[in-house]
Amino acid sequence: MTSAVSEQIWVQALREAALERFQQLGFPTTHEEEWRFTNVAPIAKFFKMGQALPPASSIPDAARAHLAQHAQFNLNPFAALNTAYFRDITFHQVLRGAVLEDPIHITYQAQLNQTQHPRTLILVGPNAQCAIVESYLGPGQHFTNAVTEIVVGEGAVVDHYKVQRESLEAFHVHTLHATLGRSANFSSHSISLGGALVRNDANVTLSEGAEATLNGLYIAAGRQHVDNHTQIDHARPHGTSHELYKGILDGHATAVFNGRIIVRKDAQKTDSKQTNKNLVLSGDAVINTKPELQILADDVRCTHGATIGQLDSEAMFYLQSRGIGAREARDLLTYAFAQDILDRIKVSGLRRELETELFRKFHERVE
Repeated sequence: MTSAVSEQIWVQALREAALERFQQLGFPTTHEEEWRFTNVAPIAKFFKMGQALPPASSIPDAARAHLAQHAQFNLNPFAALNTAYFRDITFHQVLRGAVLEDPIHITYQAQLNQTQHPRTLILVGPNAQCAIVESYLGPGQHFTNAVTEIVVGEGAVVDHYKVQRESLEAFHVHTLHATLGRSANFSSHSISLGGALVRNDANVTLSEGAEATLNGLYIAAGRQHVDNHTQIDHARPHGTSHELYKGILDGHATAVFNGRIIVRKDAQKTDSKQTNKNLVLSGDAVINTKPELQILADDVRCTHGATIGQLDSEAMFYLQSRGIGAREARDLLTYAFAQDILDRIKVSGLRRELETELFRKFHERVE
């Protein structure tokens, strides 16, 4: 049997197993705890079942050992759907000790009235360093169902950004899973600006001495719905994690933040901090926030907290007393709330681009 035939058989078997699992799980409902505040019925209605599985894509040998081994589809129906229907893999491998001066840019452009299942796999060798920027764009109504797997080798440093700027009619689901080797350092920044219905699942598994940072900024207005679920799994000792997600809600927008930190029995000396802050600009906007700690070790330091508030009335008064109009004062304070996340973006071109976009966005009133 040739290697090409063997590969086709392997990929086809993977697709069929994933499709069978999706058919068992089905689209999640609000009766399930993980989806209690997010109704995906519009996605289920838009997606047409019965599509033929696409031809097997060419999978590099280095990718075969990792594909679907990190973002597993046994419990995640959207990861199963992606694994069954992805057409091609965006694959990057950063070799041992390599230091990439320029970011790896990955852009997915959706098509109107179409469903796409982007699949990304990035392998970063021991002691390598790189930055990754994933961008999602697309006009009108469409459904993007993406899965990204990142494997970070021992002592490697990875700075990851995921920017979602699809239309306000789009459906977007993204599953990220990063697996960190010993003493690796991984950070991921999720920026959600578009979409009618958005769900981001960000998951990280830490080895001994690893460090993980998850930051997020979600901005929703009109009747947008944005759901962020995160899970940081401290599997080994001496791990450190930091998490800061900030949301800005206006109009009739709704949002969800569910952040779970797991400290396994053997993960002594874990240090973890999680914070979720939300700025609500309208009396009709709703945020459901739920930080979680599951601690099975006894020598750890873990904290979490969540806040929901409005603009500081004293700060508003201060700005207005100096001749700044109420609308301009509101915009400045809202921008300052978001700036905390933007300042953490190390890719200067991306940071400037987002600063410009958000400055413009906060000068547009969406009812």
